[in-house]
Amino acid sequence: MKKIPLIRPYITQEVKNKVCEVLDSGYLTEGPVTKQFEEVFRSYIGCNHAIAVTSCTTGLEMALRALGVGPGDEVIVPDYTYPATADVVAIVGATIVLVDVSKETMLIDYSAIEAAITEKTRAVIPVSIFGNPLDWNRLNQIKRKHGLFMVEDAACAIGAEFKDEKIGNQADISVFSLHPRKFITTGEGGLITTSNKEWADWMLSYKHFGMGVHNSRLTTNFERIGSNYKLSNILAAIGLVQMKHIDELLDRRLELAQNYIDLLKGQENIIIPKTTEQGKHSRQSFCVYVPERDRVMKVMREKGIEVQIGTYSLHMHKAFNDNDNCKIIGQMPGSKYAFKHCLTLPMYHEMSDSEQDYVIAGVKEATGKYSR
Repeated sequence: MKKIPLIRPYITQEVKNKVCEVLDSGYLTEGPVTKQFEEVFRSYIGCNHAIAVTSCTTGLEMALRALGVGPGDEVIVPDYTYPATADVVAIVGATIVLVDVSKETMLIDYSAIEAAITEKTRAVIPVSIFGNPLDWNRLNQIKRKHGLFMVEDAACAIGAEFKDEKIGNQADISVFSLHPRKFITTGEGGLITTSNKEWADWMLSYKHFGMGVHNSRLTTNFERIGSNYKLSNILAAIGLVQMKHIDELLDRRLELAQNYIDLLKGQENIIIPKTTEQGKHSRQSFCVYVPERDRVMKVMREKGIEVQIGTYSLHMHKAFNDNDNCKIIGQMPGSKYAFKHCLTLPMYHEMSDSEQDYVIAGVKEATGKYSR
């Protein structure tokens, strides 16, 4: 029986050599390697500022704090997302407002955003889920009409594009994840992008204990209360090497995704969610809708195929449905459908044709006799 993992991080000898180089240097905390990593990422995205942090979660928290979001404010979040997207709203003291997602794309329902806006609404955190870009035509209309901040949870969206522009440029602030499920990974970590210098300087200060920032350089004056959200040179070294190969890594993911699409043609019981019009999906995760998802997942795992759910419907969990600082808007039919039916298939750089064939044979067998 084959053993096919969900993901296998791209860790080459070149990566190991770079990490050893940092270890040998004795400079292990955040330093020149982290700065180089930030600059390479900033150049790739095409934004003015990129800031490396300990995680996407802490990056989202910093983004809200930089924008002055806090107690008395409301922040709209899609219900179908990892809890971190909503957790950060509570962490800064604001009220979480959960809205539904589109069944077709699993992205936030743009009409639901407008219906949820009140005089207290300060920001929206839309999620470019699994690497599917958001429709920034719609989001920018909402932003301008209501005067809101847009903080994109772009955890999975490195390499995705909207209207031929890299994700990371459209929102006021975007935050990416470097978790091992991502094809650019540092083990743990995150990257913040923005083109607003004032916000960038504030976040640079905050992640360095509140140190002052002048001409984009830290000083030894402490100007605000801050924290320690630095990314070490050791972790940055992994990401720096991977970024040298990002086009190759991304092209391979898109090739594997297209193979899956071709192999699944004609399968009535297996539905591929839609990609945003004018968007380029980065295929961080390759997800399908299947009937009897939990049963299908069990059958495939018994065959040695590591499949996984998509993510969570937050309103189903005590942290959100038993929380006075969380408003749940509507019955969430799109979120419930995605949670019940979404299945994530294995995808990694070295995946072979025979491994993909084995995955597809497994999912076809597990779903074949069930109707939609």
